[in-house]
Amino acid sequence: MLILAATPIGNLKDASLRLVELLETATVVAAEDTRVTQRLLRGLDIENRPRLVAVHEHNERERAAGLVEQARDGDVVMVTDAGMPTVSDPGYALVAAAIEAGVGVTIVPGPSAVTAALALSGLPTDRFAFEGFLPRKAGERRKTLEALSTERRTLVFFESPNRVAESLSDLASVFGADRPAAVARELTKMYEEVRRGGLAELAEWAADGVRGEIVLVVGGAPEVAASVDEALAQVLALVASGSRLKEASAEVAEANGLSRRSLYEAALAARTS
Repeated sequence: MLILAATPIGNLKDASLRLVELLETATVVAAEDTRVTQRLLRGLDIENRPRLVAVHEHNERERAAGLVEQARDGDVVMVTDAGMPTVSDPGYALVAAAIEAGVGVTIVPGPSAVTAALALSGLPTDRFAFEGFLPRKAGERRKTLEALSTERRTLVFFESPNRVAESLSDLASVFGADRPAAVARELTKMYEEVRRGGLAELAEWAADGVRGEIVLVVGGAPEVAASVDEALAQVLALVASGSRLKEASAEVAEANGLSRRSLYEAALAARTS
């Protein structure tokens, strides 16, 4: 069968006994980066040297069929560089192909940066949504955040250390400066750090540069205090009293947990109708 195996996200001592036993007997291992997997085998003092097959975002679909056929007759282990396969990592296409072909799929669970950061954030954990990596381009990123601005669940994102300051700034602009959040970096490693605060405060902290593997956790949108129609009326009242439309829309949207862009466009349409 196909076996999805979670690997440590930083500290090798987090490797489970099941993972070690599995790698000690594996004959075929599909690995996101074979060099990283070789280091993992050495770090865990595993003498077994399984056949390593590189499976990454650029070749997973074309290699899935062959690996699934191998899994019909023997176990194929799937690992990524860190954490659980398929979670913003290769593995999904391989799992889908195995299921379609009627080949069994099982799992050796283990560390996950998503749940680790969520647990450390101090934000509600009863309901959350994992959104993976934010878009690299600023326009696409803001569009994505606008669509999430009224999401009530705690949100979890992965982010590159090179873009974390820009992303936090955009989050503060779209979600509101005071929306509670946490930045978790280098989880389970020597320099593990979790910074908590409002989005604007965290964006200012990150402006000087942040290193390491980053997970962003952002509190869900507050309960809407007014309907869209009521909020629109508030915006128009502010404009009538001398406020600029853009600033009035932003103020009312933030106070009521609404999308700034949506409220601004609704107010603009109302003024021109």
